[in-house]
Formats: sequence, C-alpha cells, structure tokens
Amino acid sequence: MHKPAAPYARLRRGLTALCAAALCSALPARGDDLQDASKFLKAGQHSQALERVNKALKAKPRDPQARFLKGIIVTEQGKSKEAIEIFTKLTQDYPELPEPYNNLAVIYASQGQYEKARTALEQSIRTHPSYATAYENLGDVYAKLASQAYDKALQLDSSNSGAKNKLSLVRELVREPAVVAVAKEPPKPKEPAKPPVAVAARAPEKPAADANAEVLKAVNGWAEAWSKKDANAYLSYYAGDFKTPGGEARPAWEKTRRERIAAPKSIEVKVDSPKVTLRGSNEASVTFRQDYRSDKLTSSNTKTLELVKADGRWQIREEKAGR
Repeated sequence: MHKPAAPYARLRRGLTALCAAALCSALPARGDDLQDASKFLKAGQHSQALERVNKALKAKPRDPQARFLKGIIVTEQGKSKEAIEIFTKLTQDYPELPEPYNNLAVIYASQGQYEKARTALEQSIRTHPSYATAYENLGDVYAKLASQAYDKALQLDSSNSGAKNKLSLVRELVREPAVVAVAKEPPKPKEPAKPPVAVAARAPEKPAADANAEVLKAVNGWAEAWSKKDANAYLSYYAGDFKTPGGEARPAWEKTRRERIAAPKSIEVKVDSPKVTLRGSNEASVTFRQDYRSDKLTSSNTKTLELVKADGRWQIREEKAGR
C-alpha cells in the first residue's frame, strides 16, 4: 500500500502555480489585494499571500474567490484543519460550486480518509456533472479503496489467488493513486436568470450529409491507433488546445499516455453505439460506450469526446467521462 504523503507532495507542488496563474488571468490587471495575493502564492510567499487575502476578506467577508484562495494558501502551509473548515463553509454557502468539494476530497485523501474523499467527490459531480477532474479523482479514490479491500482479503486468506490477481490489476492501473486538486478559482455564484428576449423563429441549418461520417471516422481512427499501440498516431488525434485532465502540462500528459499504451502486451478499444451532435461546421461531440480490453485490464464506460475541425481534420479538444 502506498502512503498518502507522496501523492499529496505532488499535489502541493502543482497546485500553487496553476491556481495563481488562473487567478491572475481572471482578475483585472490592477494591483488589488486578491491579485497581489495570487502573485505571492505563485512565488511561494505564503505569509504575504495570506496577509493580502485576509485584507480582501475584511472588505468582502463572503467573497468566494478570496475564501477559496485562502483555503489553498493554508493547504500549502500544511494547515489541513483550517483548510477543511474553509472549504466546508464554502460548500454550505455556495453549494452550487464543485471546486470546494473537490479540494476537500484532496485533503481527506492525503489523510487516508478515502470514504470521506469519495463522498465529497460524488457531491462535486452531482453539483457539476461534466466536471472531468472530479471524475478522474473519484476513479483514483475507488482504486485506493479497492486496493485496501484486496489487501484485507489477503490478510484473512493469503492463499486467495483471485484477490492477488485483482490487487495486481488495480496497482498496475493506477500504480500510485493520487488525487489531484482543482487548480483554478471557483466560478462566481450564478446570477438570477434574466427574462428571455423574444426573437423571430428561424429554421436550423442542416449540416452537410457526410459531416457525421467524418466525425465518426476520426473517432474510429483514434480508437484504432490506440488498439495498435501506435502512440504517435494516437496522440495526433488530440488538438493543440486539448484540455488535459486537471490542467496537467501537455508534455507530462503525453508522457503518461505513452507509458500506459506501452505497458500492456495487447490493447483492443471498441467504439460502441456512438451518437454525434454537430454544432456548426467546425465543432462536434460524440458520446459512446468505450470497451477497453488488454492483457492487464478490461473496462467499459460511457465517454464523450468534444471535437474541433481545423485544417480539414477533426481532432479531440476535450474528453469527458459519462454523458
């Protein structure tokens, strides 16, 4: 069993810079306290960052961005108890925001409290069903729980070959399960919906008859390259602005994908019952049942690919678990 300290250390290295960068890009280009706090955080100057964010909270005690940033700062300082209090209060005051639930799960996982992490991540997904980071983190937590259960089975019966094989599969799948915190400020609470503006009815434009076939050809080509363990061809199906899970750097993500493609002796990926939704001539989404089989693992799940057409070729901009 892997100790939670190692994955949490990776979390703490990656979270600060990404969060600070997101905050800097989202805030106005002026020297206000919140922007200064994010800059100090990015530079690793936690005391100065905390001083500035407290100043911002003094002016606006309920501001969700400032409170969320403070939660990240105290997490970086190793003040897990205070961070849990901050993120928990945010979930109570702004239950529609998925990020505080996700970050609570990160802290719980670092403490080995995987059931609490699971509950928090499931709530994050209920709040925002298309939140890919929470789905990935939940998969890691499930893997850790499964690993613990198989370990317990082997403690009770060391001759249980089934438990040994399953434990080996789980460890091969995730190696070292690690929850990755969301690295961005939460969105602002939704404003009340404005009354709809009446517009003249207009018949929707019909896309070209062969557009669906082009999109499906790209998706099947992606699955075929994966099945052939051709990492270069597989990665060529991802757009330059592909949204990597958790905002991971593209080179690091590609390295991980190459390793996971190379690890099994054989891979077979099938795209079952695809449904194409076109949005204009250059954007589409495809939802399908992905059946994955290798000599190490068999799985089946629903996946949605968001695609964009550039230079006459459909490429993947984003992957989502579920519909």
